[in-house]
Amino acid sequence: MIFGILTVLCLTGFISPPMGLLLGLVVANLSGHPFLELNNKATSILLQVSVIGLGFGMNVNSALSAGKEGFIFTVASIFSTLILGYFIGKWFKIEKKTAHLISCGTAICGGSAIAAIAPVIKSDEKQTSVALGVIFILNSIALFLFPVIGHWLDLSQQEFGLWCAIAIHDTSSVVGAANKYGPEALQMATTVKLARALWIIPVALITAVSFKNKSSKVKIPYFIGLFILAMLLNTYVPQTALVGPGLVALAKIGLTLTLFLIGAGLNFNVLKSVGLKPLFQGILLWVFIGTAALLSIIYFN
Repeated sequence: MIFGILTVLCLTGFISPPMGLLLGLVVANLSGHPFLELNNKATSILLQVSVIGLGFGMNVNSALSAGKEGFIFTVASIFSTLILGYFIGKWFKIEKKTAHLISCGTAICGGSAIAAIAPVIKSDEKQTSVALGVIFILNSIALFLFPVIGHWLDLSQQEFGLWCAIAIHDTSSVVGAANKYGPEALQMATTVKLARALWIIPVALITAVSFKNKSSKVKIPYFIGLFILAMLLNTYVPQTALVGPGLVALAKIGLTLTLFLIGAGLNFNVLKSVGLKPLFQGILLWVFIGTAALLSIIYFN
């Protein structure tokens, strides 16, 4: 009953995405998630639909400008994070597949990258769960921490959007943090993050070769194409303005519900199963990518 009431509360639009995550964490560790086995699929579908909806509030020309600005940062951060993650995993003696999943989740787009890479390296359920646990824990912290740091450093909306798209793992937390910072930050963050998500494909192919699993299929994030279509309609079809604001509002409610469900899946058992070494690997990679991206944006952008 508590879960149902809070779900309805998230659907009202009066709850912000960070508050949705916080309510989910409370539910997970007090009353529990009654539909935990359906959580991963539900959050994945909700996030994709919400991101597509956000496209109806964005302009193609602005998005292309944002994409160009984030390209160099994206390439440099992805490959430096993957290389550093490999060596940290060896240093901490973390199981190779677990370390690689955490590195991919940090480098590209969190849980989506892990879900795409896991079948390529044929990881077992525990290895995948540990990697997802690390990413979701750090995502939850980032959603609250990044806007505070952004305001403290007086970052512009463009700077903050670029920073959180590079340094926050999962698309849900990137959009949640950027939405809290402002509309320009949201547009920059969403565009750069989704462009970054396309790197799942080359990274998965490189992974298949390095793990000698050439027969594995790569999951392509097709919803990004629908997000681009939504932007095109919003930019070039004037009639879209009649429904666009409503769709964007629904998308933001969907994002709040997504974060509530993610929080509701992070109970104490999940946190306990992660282990210290994988968590330390995730923290070190996160600090590296967050600090390097921030310094690059402030001094070289």
